[in-house]
Amino acid sequence: MKSRNITLSIFILFISFVTSCGKSYNPGTVNPPPTGSNVASVTISGMTFSPATLTVKTGTTIVWKNNDGTAHTATSNDGSTFNTGNILAGYSGTAVVNTAGNFTYHCQIHSNMTGTIIVTPQ
Repeated sequence: MKSRNITLSIFILFISFVTSCGKSYNPGTVNPPPTGSNVASVTISGMTFSPATLTVKTGTTIVWKNNDGTAHTATSNDGSTFNTGNILAGYSGTAVVNTAGNFTYHCQIHSNMTGTIIVTPQ
C-alpha cells in the first residue's frame, strides 16, 4: 500500500511538472505581427536587420520579423529602451519607443547583428 502511494505521488508530481512547463513557456514572440498605420517593420534575414536604420515617430510599434532559421533578439544597446526577447524562426517580436532619439540595437545572441532606430517626435 505504501509503495502504491509513493508511485501515485511521483506520477502526480510528474504530471504537474509537465503541465506547468507547457503553461509557462513563452518565447516572447507574436505571430501574426500587428499591422496598421502606426506600425513599422524590420526584416531579419541572412543574419542582418533590414533596413539597418529605421526612422519612426514616437509611439510607433516596431515589428521585427524573423525570416532566419535561428532565434534572434532586437535589444537596445542601453539595455532598457526595448528588448524583444527571443524571436523564434518564423515569428515576430515587437517594441514601442515613446521617447525621441537615436537608439542603436543588436541581437543578444549574435552580437555582429546591429541596427539603429531613429525616433522623431509626433
